[in-house]
Amino acid sequence: MAAAGRIAALLFPPRCLVCRERGDGRDLCAACSAALPWNRHACPTCAIPLPPAQAGQVCGACLRRAPPQHAARAAFVYRDALRRLLPRAKFHGDLAAARLLAGLMAALWRDAPRPQAIVPVPLHRGRLRARGYDQALELAEPLARALGVPLLADALLRRRATAAQSALTAAQRRRNLRDAFAVRAGAALPAHVAVFDDVMTTGATAHAAVRALRRAGVERVEVWTCARVP
Repeated sequence: MAAAGRIAALLFPPRCLVCRERGDGRDLCAACSAALPWNRHACPTCAIPLPPAQAGQVCGACLRRAPPQHAARAAFVYRDALRRLLPRAKFHGDLAAARLLAGLMAALWRDAPRPQAIVPVPLHRGRLRARGYDQALELAEPLARALGVPLLADALLRRRATAAQSALTAAQRRRNLRDAFAVRAGAALPAHVAVFDDVMTTGATAHAAVRALRRAGVERVEVWTCARVP
């Protein structure tokens, strides 16, 4: 760190984005860091949290009806500190929260197998104009850079504006997203990509994006997400 940076860190130490206590050299304190809800035991196909004894096993829902993706991973369970951090990045334009979460994901997945490209789930242009930024892209960009994986930010198009998923049932979410995505004409896609979204609840959004990529000829599509709703 340059001298100016060291002085700035002493004068203006980072504050934890969760509790506002002094950070441990980043925007997170030691206590909140220790309490992060890592998704350590999850279904390898849909990333839903599982009891430790079932770690690595395919969950019952995926056994009954296999999802369109080949694999899935989520860094966190959507609870505790993630309920404060992720909405800051998603709804309030807090790029510090997005950078913090991206760094945590990159550290977790540093030694994990990597795809040939990361494809963020896009917002519809109308919602992008209203919000002013795309939270999935703001998380995926520093993650891809840290992992050294190409980011294909324009590969997917959201063809139509869809209703907000939060107020819908699982069946309604699936209908809402049917054929909502398409691969941009002329997009050069490798054989193995990871679709990235900020949070996965029922998986309807990710599944729609995965199906669009598979229809375009991508051989292996994974789903990566910052947090998974249990």
